[in-house]
Amino acid sequence: MIPLHTPSQALLPTALALGSFDGLHRGHRQVIAAVTDADPVGAVPTVVSFWPHPRELLHGEARLRLDLPEEKLQLLEPLGIRQLVLVPFTRELAAMTPQAFVEQVLVGQLQARRVAVGDNFRFGAGRSGGAADLVRLGAACGIAVSVLPMLWDGAERVSSSRIRRALANGEIAEANRLLERPYRFWGRVGSGRGLGRQLGWPTANLQVDGRKFLPLEGVYAASAWLVEPSLASEAPGGEPMAAVMNLGPQPTVDPHSASAVEVHLLDRQLELAGCQLVVEPLRLLRRQQRFPSLEALTAQIGQDADQARREWRHHAKTLGDLC
Repeated sequence: MIPLHTPSQALLPTALALGSFDGLHRGHRQVIAAVTDADPVGAVPTVVSFWPHPRELLHGEARLRLDLPEEKLQLLEPLGIRQLVLVPFTRELAAMTPQAFVEQVLVGQLQARRVAVGDNFRFGAGRSGGAADLVRLGAACGIAVSVLPMLWDGAERVSSSRIRRALANGEIAEANRLLERPYRFWGRVGSGRGLGRQLGWPTANLQVDGRKFLPLEGVYAASAWLVEPSLASEAPGGEPMAAVMNLGPQPTVDPHSASAVEVHLLDRQLELAGCQLVVEPLRLLRRQQRFPSLEALTAQIGQDADQARREWRHHAKTLGDLC
């Protein structure tokens, strides 16, 4: 897997794509291709992003990510990128003029020979610099700057915000279409109260990184993979397992419970405590609801499981036909 570096650790000089690239949709890949297809001799193809997101520091907004940095590494490698560099976003960096940013960060720290950005790129204090400013300032420092246009899909541009909106509405197929890959997340199996086991539906309670963007609360058909802890952020290998997932609180058992991720592996009996699971939601089956009794809840879970099996088999057959 390609390395995750700070600016002081970066392999130099660089040909870099600059941006957040959350989701790595095809608009992002177009920007990245500008440095991997025509990078200067000796320059290391690099993606450079800020961490945390500028809006987190400046406005206190929580910015959940479609891809955490560790997940992004395995997505970038097939694109020809050799390193991901996270520039710490501090108040000192936020106060830099566009010229100071180019001279101190792009030239001084990263020795950039080529830079690629999208045409909506903003930088410098108060977002005062735009793509045209980067072209002008880069030329003065001997940096070739490529500005790539936004890509459109129907009446809207392809964007991370649009993918998040699809996930927030439980529209998994639409999110996957825009991502051009399956949306997935992973977590460590922790201990729960054991109620699912008492009801006959034991669940793995996943501890998911709180920075990860999760879809709409509800019950989903899903695929799951059991992976080694050191490989959890990589593309899963081996055969997927059919699963049904509950995302959210437990309105029947405890209406005041916190939102949780519970995964039941269909037709499997595995000891999962302490293991890592990669989960791929396939389709939203229903929203959460409160049932009049545990018996009614158990009966509904059985129906959810049957529907999830059918959905998983259809998904597996579709993948087989495509192969």
